Amino acid sequence: MKILIAAAFVILSACTPSKLAYGQVKSAMVAAGLSDANSACMASRLTDRLSLLQLNKLRQLKGEKRSLADYVVAVRKVGDAEALEVTASSAALCATGLAAEKR
Repeated sequence: MKILIAAAFVILSACTPSKLAYGQVKSAMVAAGLSDANSACMASRLTDRLSLLQLNKLRQLKGEKRSLADYVVAVRKVGDAEALEVTASSAALCATGLAAEKR
């Protein structure tokens, strides 16, 4: 029984809360107008680097079809410098194909 509990703890600790939010972040980015491929790449990077509070702020960005540059401008309006930095660098890496997640 103790082994089962220990195994469950190890499995749950591997799933950080931000990683569990990946699907919601990706869906929100698609809803904000980004392509599916860029949304998947960026969501992976953002969920690794931002807190759940920061991810929730970004999740609320909705709008018409946007380019990556337009999305970064929208994130600037959120007022979170770290979220802006991570989003801008992720957008650049994902758009150019240099992000490991895009390969």
